[in-house]
Amino acid sequence: MAQFTKETSTTGAFVRQPNRFTARPVPEPGRYRLVVSLACPWAHRAIIVRKLLNLEDAISLAVVDPIRDERGWRFPETDPVLNIDFLREAYLRADPEYDGRVTVPALVDTTTGEVVTNDYPQLTLDFSLLWRPESTLYPEHLRDEIDAWIEPIFHHVNNGVYKAGFATSQDAYEQAYTALFAELDRIEAHLGTHDYLVGDQLTEVDIRLWTTLVRFDAVYHNHFKCNRNKLTEMPNLWAYAKRLYAMFGDTVDWDHIKRHYYVTHHEINPTGIVPAGPDPEAWTR
Repeated sequence: MAQFTKETSTTGAFVRQPNRFTARPVPEPGRYRLVVSLACPWAHRAIIVRKLLNLEDAISLAVVDPIRDERGWRFPETDPVLNIDFLREAYLRADPEYDGRVTVPALVDTTTGEVVTNDYPQLTLDFSLLWRPESTLYPEHLRDEIDAWIEPIFHHVNNGVYKAGFATSQDAYEQAYTALFAELDRIEAHLGTHDYLVGDQLTEVDIRLWTTLVRFDAVYHNHFKCNRNKLTEMPNLWAYAKRLYAMFGDTVDWDHIKRHYYVTHHEINPTGIVPAGPDPEAWTR
């Protein structure tokens, strides 16, 4: 499909581009601006971790428009801090030759206007490790166990829904579909006897899983053809997802989520019609 030509293999599989900017920020309050889309699960996890670690005063937040076109993510108005209209401008300040896809979240240095990092897997870890080393989201004694969950969840669930949705061959789609539900089944079984993925507390990997789960029935089940069953039909995962929704469901913007996916991905949904459901009230019942 046109939006992801550079990220589609010869077999029709979606192969996500590597993160171009991977510098580690200096934890200086007020220096950085976190640019996010409320629709994007990768950005959503950064919003949640920033909130839980009380970094809202230390790292400012900029929200892009949910509709992304060929120019990339745009701000609803010129950003008052960065003085740019498109996130691409901050990418090009850091690398004038950059020609890849512009992604969120991106941490921008307000003193230079340049993107410091768009490395979303490391970014939330840095919020804990650099800004809040006392954080319980990625504690040292649980890191090996957390990391052991992070890898398969990323490949088969977080990125797995995209592998299914952006596949351009039947075989690539079915491989992604099969791996996705095998991993969800494994997690469903685990949650039958555990409240969280690791130990008895919320950790980084719960947040990473949850930002995919919260979008599952609204977007991935239908739009990305991940339709073996809905999240609401997996009782342990659904109960777990609702528990976490009670903690940070106020970070969810259903309008941004649905408009982004159903309008931006026009090759999948050429009419641009945004589904009316599902009922978001189900998350609080």
